[in-house]
Amino acid sequence: MISKIKEIYVSLIYADHNRSKKVQRMVNDLISQQPDTSFILNIGSGNKKIAHNIRNLDIFEGQNIDYVGTAEKIPIENDTVDLIITQEAFEHIQNPRKAILECNRILKRGGIIYFQVPFIIGYHPGPTDFIRFTREGVIEFLESSGFMIKKIDISVGGATGFYRICVEFFAILTSGPIKILYIPSKALFSFILYPLKFLDFWFNISQQRDRISGGYFAVAVKKDSIRND
Repeated sequence: MISKIKEIYVSLIYADHNRSKKVQRMVNDLISQQPDTSFILNIGSGNKKIAHNIRNLDIFEGQNIDYVGTAEKIPIENDTVDLIITQEAFEHIQNPRKAILECNRILKRGGIIYFQVPFIIGYHPGPTDFIRFTREGVIEFLESSGFMIKKIDISVGGATGFYRICVEFFAILTSGPIKILYIPSKALFSFILYPLKFLDFWFNISQQRDRISGGYFAVAVKKDSIRND
C-alpha cells in the first residue's frame, strides 16, 4: 500500500515528465497514426499500459508486461516493429549504444522511434542510473545509430530541471546524516516547490533554453540497418 502511494505521488508530483502536455500530445499522435494491426513496443514501460494495442518490455515481471528482458537484448525478431516508445528509460541502461542498436534491429525500415530522455535531473536509480543527454547528444546518438530525426524538442523545461535539483538539494540538506529523513523530506519539498514548474513556459521561449532543460524527446525514423557486433 505504501509503495503504491509512493508510486502515484512520484508520477503525479515529482517525476511527471510523461504528463507534460507536449509529451502526451506527441505520443498520442504517433500511436493514433498507426493502424490497429501495427506492432508497437514500449521499452522500459513499467506496469503502465499507455494504449490497449501496445506491448510492454521491462526488466521486471509484472502486470501488463509482455516481454521480460533488457533493452540490450530484446527478445523480438528483426524488422518486425512499427513503432517504439521509450520514455525516461535509456538513462537506466548500462550500455545505451547497444540498446539503441537493438531498437534499430527490431524496427522495420521506415519504422519510428519516440525517444525521451532526461538532461537536468538528479541521480535516480531504477534500479541503476548511468547517463544524461543534451540536445546535441540526442541528435548524435540517434543519427549515428541508423536513424533520421524528424523532430526534437524539450520535454520539460528549465524550471522543471531547476525544481528537480532544488528538491534534492533541500531534501539532502534537511535530512543530513539521518537516512530515514530523506524520503519524507523529499516528499515535502516536492510538494512545496511544485509551483516552480509553472515557469517552464518562460524558459521555453528563451534562446538559452537548452542550458538547463529538464529533458528532451525526439521522433526518428529508421534509415539504415545497423547490427550489434
